[in-house]
Amino acid sequence: MNWITNYVRPRINSIFSRRETPDNLWTKCPECGTMLFHREVSDNLNVCTNCDHHMHITPRDRFTALFDGGIFTEVKVDAPKPDPLNFRDQKRYPDRLKAAQKQTSEAEAMLVASGEIGRTPIVAAAQDFSFMAGSMGMYVGNAIIAAAQEAVRLKRPLILFSAAGGARMQEGILSLMQMPRTTVAVEMLKEAGLPYLVVLTHPTTGGVTASYAMLGDVHIAEPNALICFAGPRVIEQTIREKLPEGFQRAEYLLDHGMLDRVTPRGQMRDELISITRMLLGLPPAVRGDLPPPEPGAELPHALSEEEEQAPSETAKK
Repeated sequence: MNWITNYVRPRINSIFSRRETPDNLWTKCPECGTMLFHREVSDNLNVCTNCDHHMHITPRDRFTALFDGGIFTEVKVDAPKPDPLNFRDQKRYPDRLKAAQKQTSEAEAMLVASGEIGRTPIVAAAQDFSFMAGSMGMYVGNAIIAAAQEAVRLKRPLILFSAAGGARMQEGILSLMQMPRTTVAVEMLKEAGLPYLVVLTHPTTGGVTASYAMLGDVHIAEPNALICFAGPRVIEQTIREKLPEGFQRAEYLLDHGMLDRVTPRGQMRDELISITRMLLGLPPAVRGDLPPPEPGAELPHALSEEEEQAPSETAKK
């Protein structure tokens, strides 16, 4: 065995060789410009630790943080006919779909899953803004219908996370027809007496806002999320007036009665558990893995100040 060749040389090379650093170790906050370590961002659910800016999060990462133990079952969604209008702009529509699928590793712009949050069975659907701006096409319409049907079949509430730039122009009138289709799906939940909760994330605009995103029993938004039909720039150009500060942001809509809550992402899971169980008429969720108390079981009562100060019978004896 040649000690210099087999040990010394590789050791020297490892010390002096230039190590390549992955490009995705750091993330720059688009709001405050702070450079954030990727693990720090991931552990904080893609929320800036410096300014609390809520960055984009994928549906899978959101569901991993939402469901108990990160365990959920995907609900099958029927795939529509690809490129029904043979649409082409700068690229062919199928080419755009393939590029988005490669970038996101997802089949389309919405993910549907079932599982438990706080031991409460639910069905959830979430839009992925990174997939063609989360645009509402036929697949998204099918996904919401599949989510509603699964919720009715299992008798579970439906929680939907919206994030979209509106209808998908490559599908023309067929994308606009998803507005009445999804409205009918929401009505199925109402007729079954099941809660429908909507979490509006940044941004939720266009035909999505004009349909299923604003038909929930409870509307919650993430901080500073843009929620509108037509964007502020379009409105300013139309009316030729300066809009109020924070116009069409979540906090502005909360102050004007269009939302019920504005909840940070880190508190969203607990908020959804509490509201869902309240709407279902269930007792508050039990923290940890302890089973809930038996119905009618007598709970230990807290001692009053007089009882705490009074000596016990044993001590008197």
